[in-house]
Amino acid sequence: MKLLHIDSSILGANSVSRPIAAAVVDRLRRSEPNLEITYRDLVAAPLPHLTLAQLPSDHPLSALAPSSNTAQQDKAASQAVLEEFLAADIVVIGTPMYNFAIPSQLKAWIDRILVPGKTFQYGQDGVKGLAGDKRVIVVISRGG
Repeated sequence: MKLLHIDSSILGANSVSRPIAAAVVDRLRRSEPNLEITYRDLVAAPLPHLTLAQLPSDHPLSALAPSSNTAQQDKAASQAVLEEFLAADIVVIGTPMYNFAIPSQLKAWIDRILVPGKTFQYGQDGVKGLAGDKRVIVVISRGG
């Protein structure tokens, strides 16, 4: 079983969401000793805000992106984020609320994993998820 742990607080050691998310991951690790954990710190290794060049290769609009070495590296980084998400059975997201919203770092990550035809599709009944039976736990802190 695979777990993806995402942290997005800019406060580092002063964060409230980071230790709570870590406690959730620790509890899951104790209940599932063979749990394979992937950790992504969106502040230590930020993803740039999404541009056409940074769409994952699996995105239908990625063919419109410019073709340069930098664009290919950006596309590969976005594809890696998407594949991490798709491979996970459990996703734990630690996030604070800043200015009544999630951090822009987390929004940049979400932009990489929302791919039409891969993680969702539009249909007669509205939007349908395609990412499978994932357990997603969101740890949200606000106001200290």
